[in-house]
Amino acid sequence: MRGLWLTMLAAGAHAAQPTGYAGSASCTACHRAEAVSWAASHHARAMAPATQAAVLGDFNDTRVAFRGSAARLYRAGGQFMARIDGADGKPGDFAVTQTLGVSPLQQYLVSFPDGRKQALPWAWDTRATAAGGQRWIYLYQDGAVAAGDPLHWTGLLQNWNFMCAECHVTGLRKNYDPTANVYHSVTAEIGVGCESCHGPGAGHVAWARDGAKPLVPQLGFATMMAKRPAADWSVDARTGSPAHGVARPAGGEEDVCAQCHSRRAALAEDWRPGRVLTQTHLPDFLAAGLFEDDGQMKDEVFNDQSFQQSLMYARGVQCSDCHNPHSGALKLAGAAVCSQCHVPARFNAVAHTGHLAGAKAPDCIACHMPARTYMVIDRRHDHSFRIPRPDISVKIGTPNACNDCHTDKSAAWAADAVARWHPGPPHGHQTWAEAVHRARAGDPAVRPALLALAGDTGVPAIARATVLTELAQFLGRTGDAVVTRALIDPDPVVRIAALRGLAGLPLAARWAQGAGLLGDPVAGVRMEAALLLADQAVDGLAPDLRARFEAACAAYVAAQRLAADRPEGRGNLADFLRRRGDAVAAEAEYKAGLRLSPRAAALAVNLADLYRAQGREAAAEAVLRAAITAAPEAAAAHHALGLSLIRQKNYADGVAELGRAVRLAPDDAGFAYVYAVALQSTGAADAARPVIAAALARHPHDARLLRLAPN
Repeated sequence: MRGLWLTMLAAGAHAAQPTGYAGSASCTACHRAEAVSWAASHHARAMAPATQAAVLGDFNDTRVAFRGSAARLYRAGGQFMARIDGADGKPGDFAVTQTLGVSPLQQYLVSFPDGRKQALPWAWDTRATAAGGQRWIYLYQDGAVAAGDPLHWTGLLQNWNFMCAECHVTGLRKNYDPTANVYHSVTAEIGVGCESCHGPGAGHVAWARDGAKPLVPQLGFATMMAKRPAADWSVDARTGSPAHGVARPAGGEEDVCAQCHSRRAALAEDWRPGRVLTQTHLPDFLAAGLFEDDGQMKDEVFNDQSFQQSLMYARGVQCSDCHNPHSGALKLAGAAVCSQCHVPARFNAVAHTGHLAGAKAPDCIACHMPARTYMVIDRRHDHSFRIPRPDISVKIGTPNACNDCHTDKSAAWAADAVARWHPGPPHGHQTWAEAVHRARAGDPAVRPALLALAGDTGVPAIARATVLTELAQFLGRTGDAVVTRALIDPDPVVRIAALRGLAGLPLAARWAQGAGLLGDPVAGVRMEAALLLADQAVDGLAPDLRARFEAACAAYVAAQRLAADRPEGRGNLADFLRRRGDAVAAEAEYKAGLRLSPRAAALAVNLADLYRAQGREAAAEAVLRAAITAAPEAAAAHHALGLSLIRQKNYADGVAELGRAVRLAPDDAGFAYVYAVALQSTGAADAARPVIAAALARHPHDARLLRLAPN
């Protein structure tokens, strides 16, 4: 298959152009009301050229400083300018070329000759309220970010072409040239226009001008969003809420919104309405670090995965039931929007809220959509619409809406209060919190609970997918029946998670269970199957099966090539190529990723392991030392260097590096185990005991550490 890899690695040699777009201006003649509504929306102003009308920030020779970072914002020759430290750490003058966003923050982009656009670290607070506003904000409140750090405004994590562009413009073609390390990014329209949601509309415009309109399928669009059946939201007098739900179509409105309003990675640039998101994007699960163990949002996750956890989502509610799809505004102000379906008199009562009516009484949003603040001032509401559960907070430490307000009280106090006005067993649609928490603590006794959750179709699909990934650490030798059933689940996210859950099995078992999904109708599932089975040789496969396997492999490679401007994209491709047996191409990708970011320690560790397998231990050591020089805090690099030195019989230095890894990452049970074994093996058993004790305090269920612990 080497010819395939060479073909895919050469991709990006010519710049693709968005085709079939007509522009939002072409929609106004027939859709005037929608166009007027959209023109005032945040979508329409998601990005704009840096004109006098678009720039809201104070560039009147303003000087700003915050914890070691300083800038001067001024105008020169008709341009908006920023004097700030550049990529070399020295002050320079940079022209602002575009605005990014409009409320509550507006950021500013600088364009570079290599096609990159980078976001300045100073953003303008556009609010003009009693809460504040009309000021410059430094986005990193912990202090200045130094040049060379990926978070520096010139670094990878502030690159518009990858980080921002897809959701701030229409019809993006990133057009990264991996050979020259430059961008030729093009768009059909600046800002989120009509065709971002409706798809390229040139055919529709032609249809609208054509007298034979009925003869054109889909009104001239290549594809159209799947329509939800008419909903019956009539209220059940007993509950005060709708009595019925409605079927949710695949490729419907929620998939349209989720292309941006979710945490996901792009697999391709050919998204069209009517497709499920996983045809072109790979959504994150409710992963630790992004979400609390119960699924509440933690990092900046953009609503979709939260919404999927809700009972409202299960009943068929979609975004436009609450939000005007063109303006983005709520259909009714604040909690009044809930009254469209829920009888206010019932839910505003003290019997429900536990609070007396008044100005300070909480409303539906305060209790069921708790807010978190991102980018210093951007408050966003959790869309999982969960019942507050301070009792779960008592057990596992997750936040709850009660203590968001009653910050001077304990979770136990809040749990007792809730139990008084709502006696009986606590309830709610989200039921996986304790099982996920125990799984992440490594408790093997949780396995039956995980199996039950993974097999319960009443649990939201995004949660079942998350549970399947947690179950993988407790997987049986040949897998579990619940995982096998998940491979044919109607939701592609669950199928993807089930494939990941098989990763620890021998190749024969993986192939037996996963090969059928190489022909899955959803591209994201096919790519995940290719990744699971990458070490399978093609010789001897039936021709049709071999063709499906090679096509899925090619799609996976193409997806990683789309992310070739990122070290993780290079690393993913390198790992895949290595498993396919192409060590030369894998080495080249690891090196390319490290050129993009010398601080990408994970790539250095994997490249060093490739060298280890080839008997090139000195080369492995050199790679790891370079990674540590670039990122001294990278625990994995210290750990790998320790192992390399020990293989070279430099035991003293090797054990010392293993110890550094444990000090840098005390929560990593594997690092602690290896360090303890190394201490014991080099005659330092007494020094190993506190290492084992400290690690067991964090990981009391870890079987490896338990075997080392004294009786």
